[in-house]
Amino acid sequence: MASLESALAALMEEKKYASARDLLITMNGADIAAVFTELPDETLPLLFRLLPKELAAEVFVEMEPEEQELLIRGFSDNELKEVVDELYADDAADLVEEMPANVVKRILKTADPDLRKTINELLKYPEDSAGSIMTTEMVTLRPLMTVGEAIKRIRRTGIDKETVYNCYITDDARHLIGTVSIRSLILAEDDELVRNIMEENVISVNTLEDQETTAEMMAKYDFTALPVVDKERRLVGIVTVDDAIDVIKEEATEDIERMAAILPSDKPYLRTGVFSIWSNRIPWLLLLMVSATFTSMILSSFENALAAQSALLLFIPMLMDTGGNSGSQASVTIIRSLSLGDVEPADIGSVIWKEMRVALLCGLSLGLVCFGKVMLIDRLLMHNPEVTVPVALVVCLTMAATILCAKLVGCTLPIIAKLVRLDPAVCASPFITTIVDALSLLIYFAIASSLLRLV
Repeated sequence: MASLESALAALMEEKKYASARDLLITMNGADIAAVFTELPDETLPLLFRLLPKELAAEVFVEMEPEEQELLIRGFSDNELKEVVDELYADDAADLVEEMPANVVKRILKTADPDLRKTINELLKYPEDSAGSIMTTEMVTLRPLMTVGEAIKRIRRTGIDKETVYNCYITDDARHLIGTVSIRSLILAEDDELVRNIMEENVISVNTLEDQETTAEMMAKYDFTALPVVDKERRLVGIVTVDDAIDVIKEEATEDIERMAAILPSDKPYLRTGVFSIWSNRIPWLLLLMVSATFTSMILSSFENALAAQSALLLFIPMLMDTGGNSGSQASVTIIRSLSLGDVEPADIGSVIWKEMRVALLCGLSLGLVCFGKVMLIDRLLMHNPEVTVPVALVVCLTMAATILCAKLVGCTLPIIAKLVRLDPAVCASPFITTIVDALSLLIYFAIASSLLRLV
């Protein structure tokens, strides 16, 4: 990409616009948008105007909102109309959602009346619903059409549709009654009726269905498009695979951010301001800092025990870290399984039983290794006489018990969150680690007090 940027910058500086255009039209729209991101803002309007109309629309959709706004402010009304009219309805609606109010007024003012009406209808659907990401531009056919008539209709209207690979059969009231692929139409005889080759058991989603569930359905059934219907099962649009991929990417990013105790952001890192990053991170950091008070309270309550057996202090970081890591492993596995539909809240019993057995194996393995480590390294190599066999036994038993508790907490909290309609990712690593830290200390001092007879 760097060589392309340098070549374009050199051509623009030498005012070789025809050569720049010839270079751009050989590229994919997404690649051009990526190159534009790295070029100076003042060159974008001129470069954009060099693109053919259809390619310009593809590039515009792939650009970041800040760059889109920059171009729009430099467009004449005619130029803006040309770009907006080339956009599919769902992309136009996304554009309107991203832009400031004064820019939105210009977009709606220059848009075709039918497109303006469609944009307004799409914007009425709740955010993150199937209706908010669908497009209304799909091919519809009638059941009593012949295959020949259907193909003629596709040729006549398909140029304005986002996809023609799947066609949808509706009755006079626009109820969805079937679907047929372009492959089936091409392979059928011209006089065959569409109703004889259509699939009647159509999988669809409601307009209010969650967008993540919609994307998961498309992945599950390997669909390139999924019909969207209203409460009366009237066909109102389709969700295409490119939008489903965007949703999956957004949801995965959001889950990762929440699992790292960060409020989700919809902007790329390099385009996010320092203050915005601070505001996304500080709430969880404050909460986790305050919650760590419980750890301090536990340590202070066992101050006398620590004074009597100072060697116990050496192993607190190892026990807390191992417990936190064990809980994180379980929570990440279960959160991922919940998002993929592999695990349901009703499976909580099976999940606990499996994690208990895993915890037993992990606890025994780490406990044995830990005993050897404590006796060999801490006692012999570091010449610490306070590290005795009973101390090593306390550490090993605590290790096994902490792993068991951590695994149980890590696997159950996400499922409980799902049951109470919270995002399971919220109960991920940092939150679970804080709980496990407190539990590991309580277990540690309970076992130490019992075996070492500490007061």
